Amino acid sequence: MRETRLADALSERYLAYAMSTIMSRSLPDVRDGLKPVHRRLLYAMRQLKLNPEQGFKKCARVVGDVIGKYHPHGDQSVYDALVRLAQDFAVRYPLVDGQGNFGNIDGDNAAAMRYTEARMTAVGAALMEGLDEDAIDFRPTYDGEDHEPIVMPAAFPNLLANGAAGIAVGMATNIPPHNADELCDGLIKLIDNPDTSIAELVRCVPGPDFPTGGVLVEPRENILESYATGRGSFRLRAKWEVEKMTHGLYQIVITEIPYQVQKAKLVERIADLMFAKKLPLLADVRDESTDLIRLVFEPRSRAVEPEHLMEMLFKNTELETRFGLNMNVLDGDNTPRVMNLREVLRAFLAHRQVVLVRRTQHRLEKINHRLEVLAGYLIAYLNLDEVIRIIRFEDEPRKEMMRVFELSEVQADAILNMRLRSLRKLEEMEIKNEHSKLSEEKAGLEALLASDEMRWTRIREEIEQTREKFGKKTELGKRRTEIGDAPQEIDVPLEALIEREPIMVICSRMGWIRALKGHTTEIADLKFKDGDESRFAIKAFTTDKLLIMSSAGRCYTMGCDKLPGGRGHGEPIRLSIDLPQEHEIVSMTIHRPNGRLLVASSAGRGFQVAESDVVAQTKNGKQILNLGKGETALIFEQVDKNHVAVLGENRKLLIFPVEEVPEMTRGRGVILQKYKQGGLADVTLFNIEDGLTWTMGGSEGRKRTVTELDEWIGKRAGSGRLPPNGFPRSNRFE
Repeated sequence: MRETRLADALSERYLAYAMSTIMSRSLPDVRDGLKPVHRRLLYAMRQLKLNPEQGFKKCARVVGDVIGKYHPHGDQSVYDALVRLAQDFAVRYPLVDGQGNFGNIDGDNAAAMRYTEARMTAVGAALMEGLDEDAIDFRPTYDGEDHEPIVMPAAFPNLLANGAAGIAVGMATNIPPHNADELCDGLIKLIDNPDTSIAELVRCVPGPDFPTGGVLVEPRENILESYATGRGSFRLRAKWEVEKMTHGLYQIVITEIPYQVQKAKLVERIADLMFAKKLPLLADVRDESTDLIRLVFEPRSRAVEPEHLMEMLFKNTELETRFGLNMNVLDGDNTPRVMNLREVLRAFLAHRQVVLVRRTQHRLEKINHRLEVLAGYLIAYLNLDEVIRIIRFEDEPRKEMMRVFELSEVQADAILNMRLRSLRKLEEMEIKNEHSKLSEEKAGLEALLASDEMRWTRIREEIEQTREKFGKKTELGKRRTEIGDAPQEIDVPLEALIEREPIMVICSRMGWIRALKGHTTEIADLKFKDGDESRFAIKAFTTDKLLIMSSAGRCYTMGCDKLPGGRGHGEPIRLSIDLPQEHEIVSMTIHRPNGRLLVASSAGRGFQVAESDVVAQTKNGKQILNLGKGETALIFEQVDKNHVAVLGENRKLLIFPVEEVPEMTRGRGVILQKYKQGGLADVTLFNIEDGLTWTMGGSEGRKRTVTELDEWIGKRAGSGRLPPNGFPRSNRFE
C-alpha cells in the first residue's frame, strides 16, 4: 500500500479520465475525421466483408463484433453511433448504408438492432482504401487478442465533409458538414500553391453544406473570420416559397429546415406559440411532409405580407438557427488544438502524403519479393535437369540448390513449392514478361519515392478521382444548402401584429378609461362613477396609438389594443401611465405617423412638434413642453388647418397663419400672443376660406361662423382685438 495525499490522487485520476475522454471519445482526428467508436465500427464492418457491393448483415452482428473485439462499451451507445452514420438527414455523406427503420427527421428512434441491417457505403469504403497495404499503423485491441487501426488511410476528406461534434473535459468541438466537391477544390488549390490565403480557400469553400439544406444567411466577412480563426457561427434559415391560391389568398410552404432541428418538435413549438397568441400573423400550420419536407403556414389574412410573417417565425422559432464552429481536433501528434480551414486541409494533405509513401513502399517490397522469386524460377528453368536431380537424390535439396545455384532462401523455397504444371515452356515466357513489367513498375515507384513533385501530382490525381466519384455531378454530391445574402432587418409594423378592429375610446373626467367595440355613437347611455362624467370619446382602431397630454407638458403613449374592455367603468388611466396625481389630462388624440401637433402653455407660448417626436416608449412619458413657474400646458391640437386663432384671458382674439409657428422637438416655444395681464384662454385651428366657427351658448349647441376676419388677422405675438359680437362669455371656441 502506498500513502498519498487525497488532492494528488484526485488530480492524477481526474487527469487520466480527462485525457481518456479527449483522446478516445470526444474529439475527432484531423486526418480521417473519425472518433474511435466510428473507426472501430467501420473496421468491424470491413472484417465482416460488409462492402458496398456485398449483402447486408444484422446490425446486432456488427455491434456484437465491435463491443466484443474493439470497443468495450454499452451496446446501445455503439448502436446509436452506427445509426447516426446511416441517417442521411444527420450525416452529409453517410458512411453506413442502412436497411430498415433508422429513425427520421421528426426525432423518432431507430428500430432495435435485431431488426435493422447495414453495410458500408462507397464513402465508408474510401476511408479504408489501402488499409491492407501498410498505409497506417495498427495497435493491439483492449484485450490484446487482435489489432485495430490507429487512424484510417482516408481517401475522402471526412472531417470537413461530414463534420463532428463532441464535448470533452474542458474543451469541445463542433464542425459543420461541407460539400466534398468544394473541399476537393480547396485541396487542389493548396497543392498548387501551399501559401494560398484563407480568403482564396473560402472562395472554393464558401460555407457549410448541411444535409437538410436550408439557406446560409451569414455575411461573407463573418464566414471568412470564422474559417480564419477556427471559431465562429453560421446563421441558417429554412427555405420557403409562396404558393398562390384563389381569391388573392396564399400560403407559405417550408421545403427545407435547418440542420439538427426535429420537425415534429418545430411544429409543436409553433402550435404552442399560436395558442399563446405570440404569432398573431399566423392562422394555421400543417405538416404535409412525406419523404420530402412540406410545412404549410396559412396567414391570418391575405393582407399579411409574406416577409412579415416569415420574419416573425424566424425570430420566434427554430426556422432560423445558429450553428457554432469550433474546429478543435486532434492533430497528427494526437494533440488537441483549434485549427483554421487552411491548417485542417494541410493536415489532410500531409496524411495523404504519408499514406502514399507507405503504400508505395509496401508495393515496392512486394515487387522486390516477387522479382526475387521470379529470378529463382528463371534459374530453375535454365537448369531444370539439375534441379530435378537435386530434388530426387539429395537429402537436403534446399541447401544444395542454394549452394549450387547461389540462391536465396526465398528463391529455394519458391522452387521447391513450384507445381509440376509450371514446368511447361509457356510458363517460362510468362515469367519473363512478368519480370519485365514488375521491373518497369519498380522503377516508377522508386522515381515516385524520390520526387516530391511526383507524389503531389499523384495525390492531386487521387483527389480528382474523389471529386469525380462524390462531386457535384453526382446525386449525393450536389450542394444542398443555398448560399444566400445576409437578410435585411425587417421591421414588422404594429398594424401587422394586431388584429385591426374598430373601437371607441372613452375617458372620463376623473381619468377612467375603456374601449368599446365598434365605432358606436350611442355613448349617452354610458354609466360612470358617482360624480364622474365623460370627457373624451375618440374613434380609433386596435392598431392605433393613443397620445395623452398632461398639464405638466408631458406626452404619454398607450397602445389601443392594450386598453381595458368596455365592461364596467374601465380602469384608472394612472395604472397604465405614471401620471402624478397633481397633474391632469389636457388632451387625448390618435397618433398620426406623419402628423404635427400645436402645443401651447398658459403663458401664451407654443410651437409645432412632429407627432413621431412625442411618442413615448415608457410609462413615464416624454417631456415636450417646458413650463415656467406657475404655468400649465393647455393646448395640444393636431395641425390639419392653415390658420391659428388665439384667444387670451383678456378676451382678445388674434389670427395668423400656422406657418408662423416654428417646429421644434422640445422647449418653451415662441410667443403666440402678448398680454399685459392674464394669459392664454383657448386656441383653435381652422381654414381661413371656411371661416372661424365657435359654439354658441345654450343647450341646443348652435354654432356660428364668421368669414370676414380681416380686422383680427395679424402677425404672431400681437395683442389682437376683441372678438366679434356674440362671442361666448365662456371665452372658449367650444
